[in-house]
Amino acid sequence: MKTIIKSVWLKTLLAVCVAQLFAGTAIAQNTTIKGTITDAKTGETLPYVSILIPGTTMGTASDADGRYAMTLKGNYATVKFTYVGYVSLEKTITPGTDQTINVKMSVDAAMLKEVTIKGKSRYRNRDNPAVQLIREVIAHKDQNKMAANEYVEYEQYEKISFALSNLSDNFKERRIFKNYQFLFKDQDSTAIGGKNMLPAYIQEKLSQIYFRKSPYTKKQLVLANRRAEFDAKFIDNDGLSAYFNRLYEDINIYDNDVSIATNLLLSPIANAAPTFYKYFIRDTIKTNTPWLIELGFVPRNKTDMLFEGKLFITLDGNYGVQNAYLTVNKDINLNFMRDLEARLEFEKGDDGRYHPAKTTLGMEFALGEKNAGFYGQRVVTFKNYTINQNRPDSVYRGPGEEIAYNKEVKTGESFWSTARHIPLERMELDIYKNVDTLQTIPSFKRTMDITTLFLAGYKSFGKVEVGPVNTFYSFNPVEGFRLRFGGRTTTELSKRVYFETYAAYGFKDQKWKYFLSGTYSFNNKSVYHFPLNYIRASYQRDTKIPGQDLQFVQEDNFLLSFKRGDNNRWLYNDVYKMEYVRELENHLSYRIGFTRWRQTPAGILRYEKLNGEGELQNVGYLNNTEANFELRYAPNEKFYQGKLYRTPIINKYPIFTLRYNAGLKGVFEGQNSYHNLLANISKRVYLSQFGYADLTTEGGYIFGNKIQFPLLTIHRANQTYAYQLNSYNLMNFLEFVSDHYASLDVQYYMNGFLFNKIPLLKKLKLREVFSFKGLIGGLRDENNPALNPSLYRFPVDEQGKPISYTLSREPYIEGSVGIANIFKLLRVDLVKRFTYLDNPNVSEWGIRARFRLDF
Repeated sequence: MKTIIKSVWLKTLLAVCVAQLFAGTAIAQNTTIKGTITDAKTGETLPYVSILIPGTTMGTASDADGRYAMTLKGNYATVKFTYVGYVSLEKTITPGTDQTINVKMSVDAAMLKEVTIKGKSRYRNRDNPAVQLIREVIAHKDQNKMAANEYVEYEQYEKISFALSNLSDNFKERRIFKNYQFLFKDQDSTAIGGKNMLPAYIQEKLSQIYFRKSPYTKKQLVLANRRAEFDAKFIDNDGLSAYFNRLYEDINIYDNDVSIATNLLLSPIANAAPTFYKYFIRDTIKTNTPWLIELGFVPRNKTDMLFEGKLFITLDGNYGVQNAYLTVNKDINLNFMRDLEARLEFEKGDDGRYHPAKTTLGMEFALGEKNAGFYGQRVVTFKNYTINQNRPDSVYRGPGEEIAYNKEVKTGESFWSTARHIPLERMELDIYKNVDTLQTIPSFKRTMDITTLFLAGYKSFGKVEVGPVNTFYSFNPVEGFRLRFGGRTTTELSKRVYFETYAAYGFKDQKWKYFLSGTYSFNNKSVYHFPLNYIRASYQRDTKIPGQDLQFVQEDNFLLSFKRGDNNRWLYNDVYKMEYVRELENHLSYRIGFTRWRQTPAGILRYEKLNGEGELQNVGYLNNTEANFELRYAPNEKFYQGKLYRTPIINKYPIFTLRYNAGLKGVFEGQNSYHNLLANISKRVYLSQFGYADLTTEGGYIFGNKIQFPLLTIHRANQTYAYQLNSYNLMNFLEFVSDHYASLDVQYYMNGFLFNKIPLLKKLKLREVFSFKGLIGGLRDENNPALNPSLYRFPVDEQGKPISYTLSREPYIEGSVGIANIFKLLRVDLVKRFTYLDNPNVSEWGIRARFRLDF
């Protein structure tokens, strides 16, 4: 549309210039007119009013708030305003003068009669012809959905491309880009992304889709896949692809909610849509068969998670959507969203229904209105529909997406030029070649190296990489000032064998700590990328806070050094570990391990028990040997793999974890015999306009008698000033010990649903967040040190008063209310502890903060 308008402007300007040249007329003047269009009776602003210059093809339309602006290059005397259901009117223009022309339009009762459904002019749902029409669309949704058929199959082609956008000429001409000018592409400056673009990524996928209504199955058989790939040393290409596809998901307007940039926006034809949207009948299109109604819609509250745009509804009794244009208001509570355009096209099939033919979703993200941005576009096309043809059950079995091509065989342009449904756009044609060329330029390699060091914490030296840099310096009460240095091998050394090591020194305790591991990969792939299949042996001598699970994720970084309250009870650990890890393509994984662990108390922590004479006896260490097994199922899980850990791309599917540890008494000096069973379920629940909630429930039970307290469940506490999702933020270290427990954690994000309704406050785009953490549990008598002198007694403070307790009296409960999206990256919670307030050194209230970068 923008291109058409620009073309019309150019033709008109040329005609004016020719007329001036040969007729000797005065030089044309620039005239800017702007204003607001409202209903003369109600004062409601009128969106999408047509504004024309009589006798020309020049024109524009008012925006969702009834505002308009246009600049005229010529001596035009009048401007005309037309709107379906209203009396057209003309206003006088004073050429050469910038002017504001506000317009009040009156309802045309006679014209309203021509619209299929009659109604009154004042906007309200009752007796509103536009609302009555959308209710018909909603009522007919089920018969227009794909699921109205028993079986559907079709071929699907999709492409997704990304580019740096809205780059200034000064940016393009900087010295640093002297060797990269071949990468830049220019386009129409009025299009999304601006004049200068720097294409950076593209992926194409060809699939055959099989849908079955009962039992519900949607199977995607990937026939071919191609993408521009960066050096795996710097970027996880699989994770990048998964993340882009999570941002740009399929748009099904018949669903109640549509996923946009990991958020759910209410569809304009959702069951509850008339409560949140305003609808306007803009036009009746009688040149089409069947006739169409052009229906405009805008959100009642511009900051809510809603679309605005227009629908073209068929008047053949099916009330199906033939075309749709979706965008969002500039005030919507979405972070970094500068522009969005989605276009949906449907074609009538042999069964009389309208099936998707093409969907286009373009979004531009940026830190500010005038900054350079990041523009991505995903186009999906559909063809060769086959309706209600049954297939053998074998076609529908297996994972939802299955690879049906040889990954080792790369498809080139000769294949894709005939396989793709639509040709690539001009700026997309060279991306594959340019990305390959880019990675041969030394300055680009240096830039990526520095970026990886800053973001991931590792500096690559080819066969080895050094890091993570955030652990090089830290401090704690036991070690004092601590220095550490480490690194690991890369795939350049071997794709089968990997080594990792570090050494650290505490200047207060004057002790060395170190770690060494060797890993063998059975699938000839990196041991950090899905699907994992490796065996690892390791030894670690280091410090640890009791009660925190010993993992190989680095925890001794600088930021975690700051803690509140007492933090002087530590352990020296010597851990020998052997484990086998296997992940399957369906995201079922298991871990089998063997651990030999010696704990030695550090700081003011003591392992003490009563001897035969009833006197306290200091025990220097605890030896423990375990067999470990973990089973995890995360259907449809996606993640971006960093250098240190995976960042999950959260979706609606639950994650199940089952863990079993068995104490082996007498094996490698193991002193304890027990069976520890833990189960965990986590899930994100989407609540449409009311946000979403992350739910986690967990339970554990330890079978066995006379188990020393360090081997019981020491509940996860947090004494930092950061809000930690998986810990109790007002619980002290070592405060609660159990041998059986159950917990519930709820994190509820309202996404600004309340704040968006408060004037002035809504401009800040803040978001509400609430949390609840509850824990019940207990300790059986046979494992209670107070009843068994042979067991290590619970820790005490300097005055001999206990600091560790059981949960036998009541549940531990804490909750918080918070404000998220502060400066688009900070969450601050006011946390309250509700129970066990009489325990020593506890805080009833606390302020905790957490960095949270979200769309």
